[in-house]
Amino acid sequence: MKNKSEDIETLRRKLTRRMMRTIKGFKLIEPGDKIMVGVSGGKDSYTMLDLLCSVQKRSPFKFELVAVHLDQNQPGYDGRPLESWLEDFNCPYEIVRKDTYSVVLELTKPGGTFCAPCSRLRRGILYTTAERLGCNKIALGHHRDDTLETVMMNMFFSGKLQAMPPVYTTDDGRFKVIRPLIECAEADIQDYAQERAFPILPCNLCGSQAGLQRVKMGHLLDQLEEQIPNVRDVMLASLKNVRPTHLLDPTLSSSREKTNDLDVQACTSETETVPLLSIEG
Repeated sequence: MKNKSEDIETLRRKLTRRMMRTIKGFKLIEPGDKIMVGVSGGKDSYTMLDLLCSVQKRSPFKFELVAVHLDQNQPGYDGRPLESWLEDFNCPYEIVRKDTYSVVLELTKPGGTFCAPCSRLRRGILYTTAERLGCNKIALGHHRDDTLETVMMNMFFSGKLQAMPPVYTTDDGRFKVIRPLIECAEADIQDYAQERAFPILPCNLCGSQAGLQRVKMGHLLDQLEEQIPNVRDVMLASLKNVRPTHLLDPTLSSSREKTNDLDVQACTSETETVPLLSIEG
């Protein structure tokens, strides 16, 4: 039977392999990058920073990482465990303190959700901080389950096919936002975070609201998984295997005769060699 250290190493290697596949396939990290790593105090961002720092030490080229945590002045907030962990972790970091909590409460209509105004405010602060620190990329800790839930929410409630991309350029063109964990399973991240005993900080905004549509999508995926054990991996594969000519968007009609050109996979396969980082965990 494996001991605890062996369990951690197994999880670390599994997550690193998945993360490296994403980094190489979408060229998320390149020589000379200075990446601001958003650390919320949740399991996902702790895991992302931990794995990225490990990769950085063995990378064939140089890139910089700086961890940034936003203190939103939430009631009962105590960031000392996170700050102590960052100090011991020995990665450059900064704590940014801005009272967005009261602003979010003012902007949210009765019965509404905090997510949209909170996200907009956080994003603006992170962009300003990234520019001040001289970063060209911002890393966020969204994982596989986040993007699948987003697809379902957009289909069921917005009537559009849209997921979370692994990389995109901000509207003002200043930064690239990357999601290194976008192909990693939340369950694996949860297990790794528990094994590593990260000091998780509770969220009194989005994390405090019950009945959110995203939570319902997660429960629906759990139900589907009882009948289709690998449904999450299959759904993720579908996002990498898009057939635009077989959808109903009329703006694609002019390209329907070019089926052979358009019907290609959206990203590199697992077996394709990409000349970027070569670390496998």
